[in-house]
Amino acid sequence: MARRGTDIALTALAPATWGTTYLVTAELLPADRPLWSGTIRALPAGLLLLALTRRRPHGVWWGRAALLGALNIGAFFPLLFVAAYRLPGGTAAVLGAAQPLLVAALTVALLRDRPGRPALLAALAAPAGVGLVVLRPGAGLDPLGVAAGLAGTASMAAGLVLTRRWGRPPGVGTLAATSWQLVAGGLLIVPVAAAVEGAPPAPDGPALLGYAWLGLVGTALAYALWFRGAARLPVTRVSVLGALSPLTAATLGWLVLGQALSPTQLAGFAVAVAAMVLGQLPDRTAPGGRVRQPARGRWVGQPAPGQWVGQPARSRRQASGAASAATPSGRAPGGSSAAAASGRVNRCAADGAAAADWSSSQRTSSTVHPSPARPASSRTSRRPTRVSSS
Repeated sequence: MARRGTDIALTALAPATWGTTYLVTAELLPADRPLWSGTIRALPAGLLLLALTRRRPHGVWWGRAALLGALNIGAFFPLLFVAAYRLPGGTAAVLGAAQPLLVAALTVALLRDRPGRPALLAALAAPAGVGLVVLRPGAGLDPLGVAAGLAGTASMAAGLVLTRRWGRPPGVGTLAATSWQLVAGGLLIVPVAAAVEGAPPAPDGPALLGYAWLGLVGTALAYALWFRGAARLPVTRVSVLGALSPLTAATLGWLVLGQALSPTQLAGFAVAVAAMVLGQLPDRTAPGGRVRQPARGRWVGQPAPGQWVGQPARSRRQASGAASAATPSGRAPGGSSAAAASGRVNRCAADGAAAADWSSSQRTSSTVHPSPARPASSRTSRRPTRVSSS
């Protein structure tokens, strides 16, 4: 439980940090340069992590890193900055609350796993909060900014689900995998930024401070924590934590920029926070308290095929020897039963063994036929089993 709480808390730091992007963009970065802002935020941070880890992708991971970098960085960053430049900070950030609904749909399509009831309720509640915050009278919403925000949310939702599906190569840490995506995404933005916005802007003192914050804290650290959480927690649970981004942005907009929040907007943010809390509940449980593991497709606590429950390995071998010493009628030669032949074998365990692996028991009993004149021994037991005579 403590480890789960730590994973959730560390993962939640990422969207909380991303919530500062809108304030930093509006107050410190050059105006009307969203593409170069995304490039300068991602590429230096990726190159720094790459130099620290000194790990490069191999084989199929060249293509996977490029695709994940495009979804999580190359497409998401420009769309994020377009939304930040054209929308108020809180409004732009809260569009990310639609991500859980998209993640839930992609989880079914790509991971072949159906999210539990709390995750679905949270995914539905988050867009409701978005509507209460964004769709308000006199908001003056820019259609292009809203479209960019929603498109960026969809891009990152797809990147999150694919990150969980593919994981990481063996022996590769979170920082190295994060550096691949940041470098790939940053390189994808460079030609587009040069074609659309021309030469990169000459940053002044405040812009350097803003780029340093967004690059080191809002990108390198935040994405490493985000991808770490995606590898340890269900993706629906991770995506619901994105509600912290609009909460942080709205709080900073109110405290620093003096942006007003109406009662309807406050109610919308309350719905988003409630969805975040609800999304951290266990996805689903089976009768008896077993929690489903999507990666393995079994309930935790359910035995694997052929596995016996409640019996030590040595006792299972002895039970197999007793079953092999029995005749098809279930009695040993001389009239003694199979349970009496073993002397110490748990009858329920033997019955469970036969039910768990019927074909193996049939093969064993058909190939071993002890004679009444000498003790019977099992091929699966190191010690012979004494057969008592009646």
